Amino acid sequence: MAFVPTTDLDRAREFYTAILGLKLVEADGFACVLRSGETMLRVIKVERLAVQPYTVLGWAVDDLVERMAELVLLGVEFTRHPGMDQDDLGVWTSPSGERVAWFADPDGNTLSLTQFAAPARIPETA
Repeated sequence: MAFVPTTDLDRAREFYTAILGLKLVEADGFACVLRSGETMLRVIKVERLAVQPYTVLGWAVDDLVERMAELVLLGVEFTRHPGMDQDDLGVWTSPSGERVAWFADPDGNTLSLTQFAAPARIPETA
């Protein structure tokens, strides 16, 4: 399960469902519960939000450039980070070959897309 804060549940729900394509499971005045593959995401209502200087959520994608293009058509702007050697699209390639692009949700939380050099292997839970 993952958590992300928002100051506006309606705005966040619209972004995570209509723009990112996550499935809404339930919503109330405190949170909206979404499904991203096998992961539950709780977008929680907060009075004040302190945007963190790092990525809070990320997704693995098979074709980074294709997914970026889809999101750009929906109004997403990809961000650049000082000191990161990003290409013209804003993609950074890690020393091990992973390709990463960052963008923000409506509250300014940093989100990312990663295309792994090899198929992503997620460890089994204990």
